[in-house]
Amino acid sequence: MLHCLHAHFAAPVCVGFVEEASFGKLFATDDLIDLGAGSRLPALAIARVLHAFHGRGARVAASYPTRLFSGSYAPLANRGFGHGRSIYYCHTPPRFLYDLRDHYQAHFPPWQRPLLAALRRWLQPRYEAAVRSMDVVLANSRNVQRRLQDYLGVASRVVYPPVDTDRFQWLADDGYFLSTARLEPLKRVDMLVRAFKRMPSRRLVVSSGGSELARLKALAADAPNIQFPGWLGDRQLAELIGRARATIYVPVDEDFGMSPVESMAAGKPVIGVAEGGLLETVADGKTGILLSPQFGEEDVVAAVLALDPNRAASMRAACIHRAERFSSTRFLKEIGAVLHCG
Repeated sequence: MLHCLHAHFAAPVCVGFVEEASFGKLFATDDLIDLGAGSRLPALAIARVLHAFHGRGARVAASYPTRLFSGSYAPLANRGFGHGRSIYYCHTPPRFLYDLRDHYQAHFPPWQRPLLAALRRWLQPRYEAAVRSMDVVLANSRNVQRRLQDYLGVASRVVYPPVDTDRFQWLADDGYFLSTARLEPLKRVDMLVRAFKRMPSRRLVVSSGGSELARLKALAADAPNIQFPGWLGDRQLAELIGRARATIYVPVDEDFGMSPVESMAAGKPVIGVAEGGLLETVADGKTGILLSPQFGEEDVVAAVLALDPNRAASMRAACIHRAERFSSTRFLKEIGAVLHCG
């Protein structure tokens, strides 16, 4: 999204830190303001980014008449400047403060949990005050719009994020099913691995990485039909999607979810879950199959077996048409109207 906005509006971009592996060389040096707040320790990284946006980030923001904040921590740079407009594009209120509080507490290393608790106490009132002080609040989905209303009592309008739909195309049906979700507990990729172990004649390709990689590889060690090529570059990933029969994406209450839209842009149906942002992107029975939020391995098996070559091909045109609802062109038109007119 940042690259899309920068390329269209030629505006400087201020970030908490830069990771070359994901950020690359998307921005010219003169256009990128790096606050340099990264860290390999999760709790410390959060603390450093918060401090950076609350301090130097606020000074940077004060020098511009229109300020678009995005992410969980950037809003702290909105300090009531008394001039111009402040707009917040919310991907989700920080879930470790709200609905996933217990999950994050359990998954942080024990010695970092007191720091996480202290961060919560410091961040929550400041985050809520910063969001309420925005001139305009945008949500990246109706799902996130509900969270903003439920947790903060803040009204917002929905502007779906941009997907570069032109980058994806239908290439072939090579018969495999593809997962591109990060390998983290909330993405439930372990359910897919277990399901495909019950279907040795069906292939699963897991193209991503994350904290669960070693565990999932061990789980699939006796399943030659499951492959882990790891993270791929944009071109390789687009080709992998374009040659799949379908993609599978079953996260817990996803904010929005770009992966299903990328899949549909290539004419590939999605096996998803009927909760979160997927209810807004995937049309059940038309561009994919949505499982119950309480799905089990047997439900994944049934959906995979139901998507034979003919049924997958029959959804191709509807998938491509559906994906255009979330294109970069549509996003720039909608965000431009907000920036220029309010």
